[in-house]
Amino acid sequence: MDTPSPSSSSSSSPFDLVSSALGKYIPRGGAGAAAGAAGAPGEDTAPVRVHPGPAAGLQEQILGAVNLDRELRITRSNLDAPVFAGLDVVTGSPFVDLLPPWDVPTVTRRLRQVLETGEAHVARVQRLRRADGSELVVSMSILSAAAPQEGLTVSLIAMARRLHLYAAETAIGTSLDIGETAQSLAESLLAWGDVAAIDLDFAVWTGEGVTEHGQGRIRLRRAALVPDRVWPAGYVTEGDDLPKDASHLLSQAIRRDDAAQAVVIPDRESIERVLGSPKLVRALVPSDRSAGVACIPLVLDGSPPVVLGVAEVWRRADRPFNDGELLDLQELVARTSHHVDLARQHQREHTQVLALQRRLLPRTGGDTVETASVYQPATPDSAGVGGDWVNSFPLPDGRTALVVGDVVGHGLGAAATMGQLSMEARALLSAGLAPDEVLEHLDKTVTMLDDAESGLAAGYSALGSTCCIAVYDPVSHRVALSSAGHLPPVLVLPDGRAAPLAVRPHPGLGAEFALREPFGVHTFAAPPGSLLALYTDGLVEDPAVPIDEGIGRLADAVSTVHPWDVLEEAARRVVSGLSPQRGRDDVTLLLARMIGYRKGDTATWRLPARDDAAARARTLVSALLREWRTRDDTRDRVLLLVSELVTNAVRFAGGPITVRMIRAGHGLLCEVGDTGNGRPRLGRGELLDDSGRGLHVVHRLTARWGVRWTDTGKVVWAVVAR
Repeated sequence: MDTPSPSSSSSSSPFDLVSSALGKYIPRGGAGAAAGAAGAPGEDTAPVRVHPGPAAGLQEQILGAVNLDRELRITRSNLDAPVFAGLDVVTGSPFVDLLPPWDVPTVTRRLRQVLETGEAHVARVQRLRRADGSELVVSMSILSAAAPQEGLTVSLIAMARRLHLYAAETAIGTSLDIGETAQSLAESLLAWGDVAAIDLDFAVWTGEGVTEHGQGRIRLRRAALVPDRVWPAGYVTEGDDLPKDASHLLSQAIRRDDAAQAVVIPDRESIERVLGSPKLVRALVPSDRSAGVACIPLVLDGSPPVVLGVAEVWRRADRPFNDGELLDLQELVARTSHHVDLARQHQREHTQVLALQRRLLPRTGGDTVETASVYQPATPDSAGVGGDWVNSFPLPDGRTALVVGDVVGHGLGAAATMGQLSMEARALLSAGLAPDEVLEHLDKTVTMLDDAESGLAAGYSALGSTCCIAVYDPVSHRVALSSAGHLPPVLVLPDGRAAPLAVRPHPGLGAEFALREPFGVHTFAAPPGSLLALYTDGLVEDPAVPIDEGIGRLADAVSTVHPWDVLEEAARRVVSGLSPQRGRDDVTLLLARMIGYRKGDTATWRLPARDDAAARARTLVSALLREWRTRDDTRDRVLLLVSELVTNAVRFAGGPITVRMIRAGHGLLCEVGDTGNGRPRLGRGELLDDSGRGLHVVHRLTARWGVRWTDTGKVVWAVVAR
């Protein structure tokens, strides 16, 4: 029975598919033509010059395939094309025998990773060793073998120089991380030598602004070094700063006649003479076999041009650089220098946003609430730092505000909006507005920021940002909470029961007018010892599970926090247990442990709005202050203050009056609530004008005072130092 060809079989293995495609890439004219086009075993020392033309791509690459078993041994191969001549491919031998020794650990790790995960690893620039000691540059891809076969298929594309330039430039621009960009460039440069290193100006490495340096001021740090091997003692490896003298010498070498130029030092004797000291030789020369080096500057076009760093390619004595290879090196570095600068700009923006974000993290929750927060930025391969923010701060009237938000987008646009919303929320809460009223203002702010001039024209929109605000009253041990499109907080009661709060859903900030509804206020009891968790979606979202399940996992994790646990350690433990290892979104968590005031430190009375209300309040407060053993001068000031506040409430508001005294820290907090909604203002009254006299008295007697609004009216509060 005839066996179907690989190209016609629906179950063809990757090996068969690559093998069948091999003939398409062998140029017409037979093996001799293929050998002439792709290069003989000595191609590394004599690169082929390719003239553009329709058939140029076909004459610059040859495909081959190698099948491996699960022990990474060769089971069959198709490397018959002339370009692969000299490779010692033996069935049953380890595939890594074809590699330079220093590449064995990295490639082995890649092979086993594909075996375990099934995810292909494609287009790795790799060197293979020929039997005569020369090397062949290939583009290597690792694929899982098609069922029912086991193991791997490794496809190899032998690459000529010009094609390698194109492939390298394409690969280098795939990351905005400085280290990864430098690593990709170094791996590509390895096709021209035995060792490649990228040394970047320290300002580039840290994301700072790049300016034209004097020759003696440049400071270089090694950003990438390949291959991965054990280096001799004293040699500068990845992450190390080059010695000051080495940075100075490299700067002088590439800056000649006020222009950045490539420099080749051809032999070991010249290298030692230029470096001048054994210490610098140990720091810069990778091994005793390294006899020549090409130093190519990474230049950012401008007026004047700015040198970002230096690329170094080292070779053995028997492989000197020729002019054609030096031109290829310069071309590749020139094409990819702007990718390094893009990574620098991304690093600078990432650093700025991260600094702003950490600046917004809460410092303290006050005396009645213990808080701890964790902010974990997204991984470097994400689109940038997001707009997550949390804050907790004591309000002037003794309550505590807890705020969490998530601004749409990433980068500086999101960071600017995040900072504005955070500061605006804090100011409005400190001014006495309720959580729902604050969200109404933030909703208007987001809409205003998204107008044609400041929002969409700048390429950024904050519409749909979310926010959740909770205000804790340490006397009543209750929390008032409002949410704009945010995920529900999780409450853990003192007995250990944990569940998300049943907060009524509401659209995010800046929703269309037809979708807008009044923001609701959810009020709930939070007895001393309760734990409230506010968070952003990066902590609980997982594409593999429903969002409710993610919130349930958070509730389970928070419920394990013991009342005696250090809250900061508990918060880090919760985040490490829930957040993904390589998240695409920021992770933020705020834990608040409710403490409140002791029962003996507060007192509340409800009085009718009658003419004798001020006298009645003075009697009750006086007895309390004696019980608290307050000093006489402080007691006199408090009694006068209470008398004025109650009198104003009876005169201008009416309805039942609530008087509350709180002993907190180094002060006494006096509160008088009424049913009025007018705002008391401190005006400039004339000498005999009685209007506003009470507020002037309050102003002189207190350290600070203010007003907050409630569902039934307002509360005027004032703090008197003890």
